[in-house]
Amino acid sequence: QVHVVESGGGSVQTGGSLRLSCVVSGSSFTPFAMAWYRQVPGNQRELVARIDTRNNPNYADSVKGRFTISRANVRKTLSLQMDDLKPEDTAVYFCNKDQRLYNNLFPWGQGTQVTVSS
Repeated sequence: QVHVVESGGGSVQTGGSLRLSCVVSGSSFTPFAMAWYRQVPGNQRELVARIDTRNNPNYADSVKGRFTISRANVRKTLSLQMDDLKPEDTAVYFCNKDQRLYNNLFPWGQGTQVTVSS
């Protein structure tokens, strides 16, 4: 059974930093392009960063230059370093396969809450 567990969220002030982690178990990880998503209640889930199987990253314009995505295939771990956080970054953050490329995503985890206060 596949499990996705996100962690590392918290409450910070504007300009602060957080590092999110996501661990996948019960499935292979290396063959898949992965991504971080975020969701605010009442809104659709938004893809904020993706990384392909050759470690090439791509970012949404809203986070470009502030967020850094990375992956550690041996540990089946996806990370997101978030710097210079802004109140509009407040959301629940999730990781999963890159939805642009795959129809069969992993089951969604619980996500991790990030709250940025001004």
